[in-house]
Amino acid sequence: MDWQALLSLGLTAGVLLTLITTRLPAHVVLMTALAILSLAGVLTPTEALAGFANPGLITVAAMFAVAAGLHGSGGIDLLVNRFLGKPQSIRGAMLRLFLPVLPLSAFLNNTPVVATMIPAINSWSRKIGIAPSRLLIPLSYAAIVGGTLTMIGTSTNLVVSGQYQSLTGNDAFGIFSITLIGLPVVLVSTIFMLLVLPRVLPDRSARRPFANMREFTVEVAVDPHGPLVGLTVEKAGLRDLERLYLVEISRGDSVVTAAPSEETLLAGDRLVFAGETEAVTDLLRINGLTASAGENTLMQQDRAERRLIEVVVSQSCAAVGETIRSSRFHDRYGAVVMALARNGERIEGNLGNIIIKPGDTLLLEARPAFVTRQQYNKDFLVVNDLDKVAPRHEKAGLAWTILLLAVGAAGLNLVSMLDAALIAVGVMMATGCLTISQAEKSLELPVLITIAASFALGAALQKTGVAAALALAIVELSGGRPWLLLVLIYAAVSLLTEVITNNAAAVIMVPLALAITQQAGLDPEPFMFAIMIAASASFATPLGYQTNLMVYGPGSYRFSDFLRAGIPMNIIVGVTTLTVLLLFYPLQ
Repeated sequence: MDWQALLSLGLTAGVLLTLITTRLPAHVVLMTALAILSLAGVLTPTEALAGFANPGLITVAAMFAVAAGLHGSGGIDLLVNRFLGKPQSIRGAMLRLFLPVLPLSAFLNNTPVVATMIPAINSWSRKIGIAPSRLLIPLSYAAIVGGTLTMIGTSTNLVVSGQYQSLTGNDAFGIFSITLIGLPVVLVSTIFMLLVLPRVLPDRSARRPFANMREFTVEVAVDPHGPLVGLTVEKAGLRDLERLYLVEISRGDSVVTAAPSEETLLAGDRLVFAGETEAVTDLLRINGLTASAGENTLMQQDRAERRLIEVVVSQSCAAVGETIRSSRFHDRYGAVVMALARNGERIEGNLGNIIIKPGDTLLLEARPAFVTRQQYNKDFLVVNDLDKVAPRHEKAGLAWTILLLAVGAAGLNLVSMLDAALIAVGVMMATGCLTISQAEKSLELPVLITIAASFALGAALQKTGVAAALALAIVELSGGRPWLLLVLIYAAVSLLTEVITNNAAAVIMVPLALAITQQAGLDPEPFMFAIMIAASASFATPLGYQTNLMVYGPGSYRFSDFLRAGIPMNIIVGVTTLTVLLLFYPLQ
């Protein structure tokens, strides 16, 4: 190997090690690798940036916008409400859940599907008397396997198809090219989930961590004749209390939510604090504060100015690793943390000193504009508005018609998947199903940048001969047995996708798989399908796939719940995929 090959190999190993052992965002790590390859001359600028012009990437971006149009028009809710009904058993509830989720995930990005379903399932579960913890992992798993039904079901499918096209010069896969493998995977997975998951999933219906606000909020009043009248919150010494944080101020018929430090206290104001309720005695020692009068707590009263929101902290949240106080959460997000739950249980004690971790569920109080401002912010994977707002359904039917026509046109090869997706976006915007603002906010830039930058690493492995050298070694190690090569590729991708992003795992493995098939004289298509399924089939941890993380907090799950349910799912999906590929696809 020359120095360029050694640099490419070392850089690939460094990227994998960095993604596995650090919290650095994948798009930052991969863009750094792209810059090094370009600066070192391993890739020309055109080669390094080719991923940003890849048809697969643009199709992914367009499908994000299509999903936003269907979500914003109430199209997902329309389908969900038709199927849920009133089941009599846990298996009946799971089956009714799968009926809308599987087809939705086949044609839409599964993140908005799951985000829409979580509050719907929480409400539905109360009506039918089944704990959300029995239904939310099945929701995530169904969304994952539903994505294997079509080429547009997940971004990974489109990315692998685009990379395969650019590296081989062959035509991209059709929209239903993967369906022959996806259908058995969905069928076997559904049977497994119906039979096994009701036995292994916990029933945590006894109480929700944020059910009783009296447990973590206290109220006091400003003495009309005391020294605090006329002072700001900060000057009154109420902003930096050790064990409590000021959430809101009730003043007559109005409420000051997410109370700012510069807000002036008036006589008779009622103050709501979150944190250690035992610290109320410390509050009452402050000259100018008195016990709040009245039977009903302020937080039990509906106020238009207040919005209570549950959010799940994502791995990319800027506040992860910091305490709530040191992260300046109030200033950064314009919201106040009222309570925090981890592994399904509310953490008691000094809120300000709790270190924020991925998967934490936060109960926030914010102004109504917070939902609009933050629903596309990737710091929070789920924004669950506890103040239920009825979606607008007048464009739902039209949005579904546009999507189905686009899928039909691509399926009949009248237009490419890229053109079908772009036309669907244009028609949705022209008909009012999708606004320009919604389209812009739907583009998940970290995901798109990660995909585009990954192409550079794959191109370097192929151009420098690293992929061919590794492929030769793997072929010799396997004794040239095609079935063993297919199993090894699937297993490698499946392991990688549990520890780094699924798109990065797929893009790094595609050039290696193509080199292996070239060395062994095998058909590359079954190997591409194996990579697509393996990269998406991440069930064993809440951090392996973002829909798992989205249900982690709302379902009050523990890490071990995913291990119990997910490891068998990984095995079932892997065995089914490999069996179908070996039986129905000639490898040679």
